[in-house]
Order: sequence, then structure tokens, then C-alpha cells
Amino acid sequence: MVRDLLLGFVKEEWVRKIDLESLERVSGSYVSDDIRDRHDDIVWRVKWGGEWLYVYILIEFQSTIDMYMPLRVLVYVDILVYVGLLYQDLIREKKVGPSGKLPAVLPVVLYNGSRRWDKSTELWDLIEDVLGGLSQYRPRFTFLLLNEGVYRDEDLKPLKNLVSALFRLENSRDPERIREVVTALLDWLAAPEQASLRRAFTVWFNRVFFPSRGKEMIPPEFEELTEVRAMLAETVAEWKEEWKRDGLKEGLKKGLKKGLNEGRKEGEANILLKLIEMKFGQISLIDRKRVQSADSETLLRWGKQILTANKMDEIFRL
Repeated sequence: MVRDLLLGFVKEEWVRKIDLESLERVSGSYVSDDIRDRHDDIVWRVKWGGEWLYVYILIEFQSTIDMYMPLRVLVYVDILVYVGLLYQDLIREKKVGPSGKLPAVLPVVLYNGSRRWDKSTELWDLIEDVLGGLSQYRPRFTFLLLNEGVYRDEDLKPLKNLVSALFRLENSRDPERIREVVTALLDWLAAPEQASLRRAFTVWFNRVFFPSRGKEMIPPEFEELTEVRAMLAETVAEWKEEWKRDGLKEGLKKGLKKGLNEGRKEGEANILLKLIEMKFGQISLIDRKRVQSADSETLLRWGKQILTANKMDEIFRL
């Protein structure tokens, strides 16, 4: 998953220069208890140009746009404290490179909200730009934003990438597409050494995916993705029928509302026509059709203007 995240969604030059075969998880023994309780598998290292590059995978899930996200990442998850502890540990264990410099770190925020993210990812931009030299002391901190909503299904589908499969599932409301992705996952994760990943996806389906869509599933019985696929095969038809019924109900509601609105507008038009005839006599066919095709707001305005109009044309003035 970490490899596919880097390869598929971190579109930066350094990713092409790393040795993905060297990717390994790093012990988080130096992490404070409160951070350890909130995050898991968040520090990995990979060879880059013969030296170790530490990738701090902070997967902060976000479903709403937050202008102050750079500050939240900085403070709420104690990233500076965490990275500082990591660096101290590397220095103490003498694991820094030949240059003596500390390795780079990559913080990531995964956003799956419906609106397009339109806020800065840079802490610098949240601080007032004061002229006269003070601005140079503004702290700099940024994070990599992965916005699930910008990736189209037709672009994700050809990728044999576990993270793209996750994005497709989170963006999907079509049961056929869900089953298609599950089938692909079963193919990709068929090897015995992938059992833990298959199990992780199964647990995610039980605890996150299906409950978020209002479908009652049976989490304890699902031990493998094959069971999820079998369940989907049985319920796709049921879901479609349910959605058809829901669509019919929604259509009836909209039709009724439209009918009531049209009925109300027709009544308003008839009242205005009677008022015009009472004041000015018979109304022409053109003006009659004009009144009958007008919207409620226009009919109200004409109704007010009839009170002061001395001739019929003044009713319809702008």
C-alpha cells in the first residue's frame, strides 16, 4: 500500500529515484504514547541515491475543507514533536547519512470530501505578510494533499494499484463497480503473503465501507474478500431494485411538487386575468397567453402594477 501510494499518487521527481525494493517499516518505539495510539505504520524508510530516506506517512483523513489544515497537521498530530523524536533517535543511533544531514519527511493528508479542495497547504500562507522584514520569520510547513475527488474512475481503473482501488471504492455508488474492484483486488492479492492485506480490506468493508452506505452487513462472518464478492453478487440485484423504488418515490415526490407549483401558478394567472378584464375589459389572445406563461414572480409584479395602470400596456411594463 505504501509503495502504491508513492508510485501512483506522489507525482514528484524523487519518487522515480528511490529503490522500492528497500522499502521497510521503521520501529516507532520512540513515539510518544498519545501519537502511538492514534497512528500505525506511519514511518517507513527507503533507499534514495544509496542513502536512507525516511518517509513519514501521516495519513490524516479529512472529509471537509479546512483553511487551517496546515496548522492542524502541525499541532494536533504533534508532527514537529514526532519528527524531532525521530531525528534525535537517528542521531543517537548514528543512523544519519555520510553528510551528517537529517533525512526528509513526507506528511500526507488524504481528503475524500465532495467539494474540490481550494485552500493552501502551506502554513506560511496563513500568517499575515507584514512589510519591513518581519515576514521572513514566518514558519514554513507544508503537507502533500491527496484529493480523492479529482481522480476520475476511468483514469484509476487501468492502474494495478491498491490505493487507486481504494479511491475507486470510496468514490463509488454503483454496486457493479464495487464488485468489479473487489474482483480485481482478489486477483492482485492472491499470493499467500498478501493474506494480511486481504484481511485488512475485508475489515475495512465491514467496519467502514458498508456501514457508511447504510447497508447492514455481518462483520464477524467476513474473513476473506471472496465472501465479500459472493455477498455482493447476491445483493446487487436487491440493491438495484431498492434504488429503483427509491428513484420512483423521488420521481413521484418531484412530480407532485411540480404539479402543485404549476397548479398554484395557473391559479395566480387566472386571478390576474380576471382583474385585468374587470378593469380594462376583454383581453387579447396574445396578452392572455403572455399571462398564462409568466412565472409567479412576474405575475405578482403585474398584479401590483394593475393598481396604478391607466391602460393595459402599463401592466406589463418592466
